Amino acid sequence: MPLFAGLLACGPALAGTVTLAPTPVIEWKAVYGRVEARDTIPARARIGGVIVELNVSEGDNIKAGQKIATVRDDKIAFQIAAIDAQIRALEAQLVTARSELARGQTLVERGVMTAQRLDQLRTDADVTQNQLAASEAQRSVIVQQGAEGEVFAPGAGRVLTVPVTRGAVIMAGEVVATIGGGGVFLRLAMPERHAPLLKEGASIRINANGEDSTGRLAKIYPQIENGRVLADVEVEKLETAFIGARVLVEVPVGERSALLVPVASVKARSGIDFVRVMVSGVEIDRALVLGERIAGSDGDYVEVLTGLAVGDVVITP
Repeated sequence: MPLFAGLLACGPALAGTVTLAPTPVIEWKAVYGRVEARDTIPARARIGGVIVELNVSEGDNIKAGQKIATVRDDKIAFQIAAIDAQIRALEAQLVTARSELARGQTLVERGVMTAQRLDQLRTDADVTQNQLAASEAQRSVIVQQGAEGEVFAPGAGRVLTVPVTRGAVIMAGEVVATIGGGGVFLRLAMPERHAPLLKEGASIRINANGEDSTGRLAKIYPQIENGRVLADVEVEKLETAFIGARVLVEVPVGERSALLVPVASVKARSGIDFVRVMVSGVEIDRALVLGERIAGSDGDYVEVLTGLAVGDVVITP
């Protein structure tokens, strides 16, 4: 049933007239929505150290995997040098152990050395080999830690914040930059008294940068905080250059009955609005106090606050 079906004449009526009847009108609540990025991803440092390179600043557009910064820990170079010295010592020990093992095998064949002593030499060579492998693995771990000083963008988008500077000391896990990507949406904070009236999928009226558009109430959060219920609005095209900007939004929060007359039937004279009504077969002018203008599928209407009643016959042009 159309929204303004109540304006149709009830029963036989004169041509060019409408008989007033209560019409359901949507109640709109004007609030401000906050522009939010769909994906807000922090790029974090994986090791602690000093930021020696910082390649981005607020507002930059970056790609996923792009290098953002470099963190250097001078202790890593010293640790690698210490392990390299340990590896060289173990390599020398391994050469000696293998030489002793080869000599022992010759002595066993001549019957000069016992097989027990040969097994001990073989064990010494194996232990030294394993110690060398462990040191090389430990070196690989430390080298990898040094490589993790490079901070890469976890996703494509726009750099929102860069809370650090070049030369600053940073700990592992601290945020180097915050990236917003995946498009934007509106987040509303509605008074909790309107929470039962909100419906997912409802159409939302939006006014951004002086341009009117529509959106869809996509999600209503179940938790109320500080007397406010949070809701997200999906918008196909939201022209804004700023994340966190506030946008005027009108949300449907219920219905009420109103008397509506076509805008074309209202005439203004001397600052007073009139419509012509049919009373006992005679046309007379009736002064009105009008409310908001409402767009209908079959034309524009205006709400009558006072001056007309249910059943009045309004003459339309």
